[in-house]
Amino acid sequence: MDDYLKALQRFVDDAYGRRMRAQFQTTDGKSELAMLAAPTREEYEQFCRLTAAMTVEEKQNAVRLTDEQVAQIAERAAVDPALAAIFINGYVLKKLKANEKS
Repeated sequence: MDDYLKALQRFVDDAYGRRMRAQFQTTDGKSELAMLAAPTREEYEQFCRLTAAMTVEEKQNAVRLTDEQVAQIAERAAVDPALAAIFINGYVLKKLKANEKS
């Protein structure tokens, strides 16, 4: 999970990513679908706090985390629970996709 977080870092506040996010904004200005492709600095900092608050076991078993567990981790990390869910689900999907290719 730490490697996944580091991979996102290079896209933080990326100019191209900001343009793409602007294209897909909802009426309230959000663009959650692009969050993992081009996170804002604030989103990335929340992702960092989230992973720092997770135990080794939680990171290793992220695929098995329930919604309630993700919400508890988000609360411990003082991050937006929706951001936590998006980040963890994105990580799990990437991990499952990598396992399929193996």
